[in-house]
Amino acid sequence: MERKILRLTWGIAVFLCWGTVFTGCGDEEDTFENIEPTPEGATAYITKVFDFVPAVGQFTNSLPEYEEGDTQEAMNEKVLAAIGNNKKGMISLGGFGGYVVVGFDHTIANVVGKRDFRVLGNAFYSADNPDINAPEGGSCEPGVIMVAYDKNQNGVPDDEWYEIAGSAHENPALELWYDKAVTAGNDVKTYRNYEITYYRPEKEPTTSEEREKYIWWEDNQGNSGYKVKNTFHKQCYYPEWIKEDKITFKGTCLPQNAVDESGQGSYFVLYKFRYGYADNELNTKDESAIDIDWAVNSKGQKVHLPGVDFIKIYTGVNQGNGWLGECSTEISGVEDLHILGVDIDTRK
Repeated sequence: MERKILRLTWGIAVFLCWGTVFTGCGDEEDTFENIEPTPEGATAYITKVFDFVPAVGQFTNSLPEYEEGDTQEAMNEKVLAAIGNNKKGMISLGGFGGYVVVGFDHTIANVVGKRDFRVLGNAFYSADNPDINAPEGGSCEPGVIMVAYDKNQNGVPDDEWYEIAGSAHENPALELWYDKAVTAGNDVKTYRNYEITYYRPEKEPTTSEEREKYIWWEDNQGNSGYKVKNTFHKQCYYPEWIKEDKITFKGTCLPQNAVDESGQGSYFVLYKFRYGYADNELNTKDESAIDIDWAVNSKGQKVHLPGVDFIKIYTGVNQGNGWLGECSTEISGVEDLHILGVDIDTRK
């Protein structure tokens, strides 16, 4: 079947994002092919894992489990076995920047006015928040979502990536927990083009002092420090199949959403962003579903994709939460809502 060509020409666009106004100059033009109807027998779930590189974290090397000699390809296969094909296992992306890239046996269609897919996580609400008037939160560890359309039709994610602009991209101050985070001394900015580098530890710690100074990190905002090793998870927190002695991750860093509501380091609540992220909302709630039309390009300009073939998710917050450990996005799958017959209107 001959494919029709849809030409999308961007006029002057203004998009307020990350505290900066981005303007399109009217000379940018993207061309996409119309997608064909979803083929009969297509599955709503992940069928491919192209890459998996978690950042430092307490579940790195255990979700999925690294075994001596495992290669990158072997770890990708373990991820697919855990979260592909509706298995609904669990993987952890570790701290900020850790990511997974997945694909499907069809293009997830962008249906106008509707949410198109859902990234499944393990977010849940707190049952005993000391602040009874607090907004919804508990264990919400938001992952930033990137999407790509297979424009060159070669079946691999080498096309341009677009970022799903969630609520903190719009305006962090609109988050219901924003004032709480400010009072707690959190960094509540959204950083575009954030970078962080983690360094392989010289050895595994054996004392509490060594656990406190476990893995050194530095970012491009002038910050640095140690990622702590807790007493609950004893495996190495640095991905062991990675040969390099340092790993750098880049992306959008979201505001720190965890608050110690006990005031004594015993009860951390990770608050929910309003919309647009992975592992941020209960899987049963509408706001865990994503509209492809929330995608923006590298200039922050809104784009319209006919659909997506590849999805990348990475941990979006750089924050440690005492005994609870780092903020780390967990993923258990991705669902094409249209194949499943789930009808959710987009946000107005």
